[in-house]
Amino acid sequence: MPTSDAEGKDWSLARFKKHRPNTVTDIGPGDGTYARLFRPEHRGVWWTAIEIHKPYVAKYKLKNTKTRTGMYDELHIEDARQSKDHLFHRDLVIAGDVLEHMPREDAVALLQRIEQAGAWHILVSLPIVDSQQGEVDGNPHEAHVHQWDAKDMDQVLAQLGGRVEKMHGRTLGVWWWSRRG
Repeated sequence: MPTSDAEGKDWSLARFKKHRPNTVTDIGPGDGTYARLFRPEHRGVWWTAIEIHKPYVAKYKLKNTKTRTGMYDELHIEDARQSKDHLFHRDLVIAGDVLEHMPREDAVALLQRIEQAGAWHILVSLPIVDSQQGEVDGNPHEAHVHQWDAKDMDQVLAQLGGRVEKMHGRTLGVWWWSRRG
């Protein structure tokens, strides 16, 4: 769904405040959960969104191209798996409730690309319980394609190197990966 469970959001916000990134790419922002949560805490951040479902742009006011207003400074309507690497060369890349919407191998490859492109931090949030979901509001990209468990994502992020903080809740797992350097 274009919204996200509240679980783990306070935990994520605490890390955002600690690291204070100046550039953020939000993959699959849906209704803009993370921009609404994080923006008031650190002004002057350049927010980029990569949204696959064009109707969400107007529905959730992600960006108004005529007035150049909205939650995001830059918006790309495309599949993040085909996005240019420079969109991932950011202080923070958010994959919030998005990786379950693609095959596992695509999600792993995307995380590897994000790391290789130079992201300093990656925030991942996803269901860690059985969470069957099909198309929502005419958006076929809302279907859950892979059911993750916490240990699997722990291992995937550990393989990227860096440092990983994690919070495994009742429904969601949340990870904050940081590049060493």
